[in-house]
Amino acid sequence: MEIFEVISVGIIASVLFLLLKDKQPSIAFLIIVLTVLYFFVFVIQYVQEILHLITYLGEEANINEIYIKTILQIIGISYITEIGANIVKDAGLESVAVKIEMIGKVFILILAIPIFKSLIETIINIFPIT
Repeated sequence: MEIFEVISVGIIASVLFLLLKDKQPSIAFLIIVLTVLYFFVFVIQYVQEILHLITYLGEEANINEIYIKTILQIIGISYITEIGANIVKDAGLESVAVKIEMIGKVFILILAIPIFKSLIETIINIFPIT
């Protein structure tokens, strides 16, 4: 089972980090970054399967492809932003992590504008303003 592989890599990386953080902090941090990258590459194959399923379900439900893609992009931005902010927090740079999170939220808002516009237009068409 792959979960044991992920947990083992996480435990080994954590032990190495704890052993090296006082004597070689840059190497310890590099171990964490490489571990996160490994996790990211590992999980991508599963995310691709989920993306295909969501796209298929959207097509079957006759939902406009633009909306599905936009929602998937928003989800992707939120995960990548969180991963990036957490790596920066691990490095002890809390203020930079907060900025990364803020920028991620701005990108999400920018992507959501067409959906909000469509929602408002739909509401106006249902309940015309006189």
